[in-house]
Amino acid sequence: MHASERVIVVGGGVAGLVAARELALAGREVLLLEGRERLGGQLASHAVAGIDLDAGAEAYAVRGDDIPALLRALHLDGEVVRPRDAPAWLHRADGTAVPLPATSLLGIPGVPLARDVIEAIGTRAALRAQLDTLMPGLVAAKAETLGELVRRRMGRAVLEGLVDPVVRGVHSVSPHELEVDRIAPRLRDDMLNNGSLAAAVRLRRASAPAGALVASLRGGLHRMVGALAADLERFGVEVRTGVEVTAASGTGVTTASGERLAGDVVLAAPLGVTAPRTRVTVVTLALDAPELRGAPRGTGVLVAAGAPGVAARALTHLTAKWQWLAEATPLELVRLSYDADVEVTPERARQDAEVLLGRSVPHPLDSAIVAWERVGRRTDAAHAIDGMRRVGEAESGTGLAAVVSYARSVADAIPSADGSREG
Repeated sequence: MHASERVIVVGGGVAGLVAARELALAGREVLLLEGRERLGGQLASHAVAGIDLDAGAEAYAVRGDDIPALLRALHLDGEVVRPRDAPAWLHRADGTAVPLPATSLLGIPGVPLARDVIEAIGTRAALRAQLDTLMPGLVAAKAETLGELVRRRMGRAVLEGLVDPVVRGVHSVSPHELEVDRIAPRLRDDMLNNGSLAAAVRLRRASAPAGALVASLRGGLHRMVGALAADLERFGVEVRTGVEVTAASGTGVTTASGERLAGDVVLAAPLGVTAPRTRVTVVTLALDAPELRGAPRGTGVLVAAGAPGVAARALTHLTAKWQWLAEATPLELVRLSYDADVEVTPERARQDAEVLLGRSVPHPLDSAIVAWERVGRRTDAAHAIDGMRRVGEAESGTGLAAVVSYARSVADAIPSADGSREG
């Protein structure tokens, strides 16, 4: 097979693994290069108190069929788990805490005058949000970002008091940085067809499987990486780790060692990309705290900007959220996320957990701290440079569902070994 028939995938994160798998299935010769010594990117694991946990992403959004189809192909569909049916909480800017509204999407309330919405943001703000149901569906229908859409339809209080904490806690960015069609495909169409943003949210919640908007895998989402790597080996994909690519073009790549490799190129790493980057630090604590087994703050707590006495922007009570994990250990496991400018230690995380859970929290038996760099949508306009194709967060936007879907679509557009697909 000639070098021109080879595809070189640069980057062994989830996007690169998925793209490489799709290309191999189409009969292409595939070489995957990863700069680090391991595959998976932000799907990574670490051991805390002897338990293998997700060090990066720990759930995916339930939408579309791309991830379910992939999990079926990887024989992991029988391992899919849903979170416990318990509310997350909101730690408000005044230091008090309330459950997040039950019928909501990304913090957007589906019933603006519901008791839990009024409790969270107050009567006046809830009445302003209710105006959404009286507006023509065309109002804000062309809003590009989630922040603009929510502000124009439901007001600033909903945006700052509900949506901003949820989005920052889950996606590590501001609602003003999230394109509506990327984070919630067809949400604007549902708003137009049903007359209001609230109605669109109710529709989404009603159609979510078992009422859950996210899912994971028993044993951790990182299991996808091993399954993908095994498929690449089975399909004959050559995988090289610890290989840094310093330059790339439409005809091949150059490595840090000076080796020139010829072939079509798919960039699954943000090489030469102008894109916003957000650093996030994640701290996981293992606690001997039976008093927390009752999940005093549900599956976790999202923190409003400016909340006093706490540096974390979100807490996930892992053993309250995932039944399989609660069955695996008598300990309580909590995970806190921080912005890059916060100096994080296990003791700082313990203090924040105490504030957010509203309970005394003992010193952890074990802990782990991991720093991640999230890449936002790139700001340069061209999709392909010198004939190269790109996949990954900089192209698809944040979230595993978006990353997998986009990687599959790009790989599917590349001609197969017999030329039967059009690029």
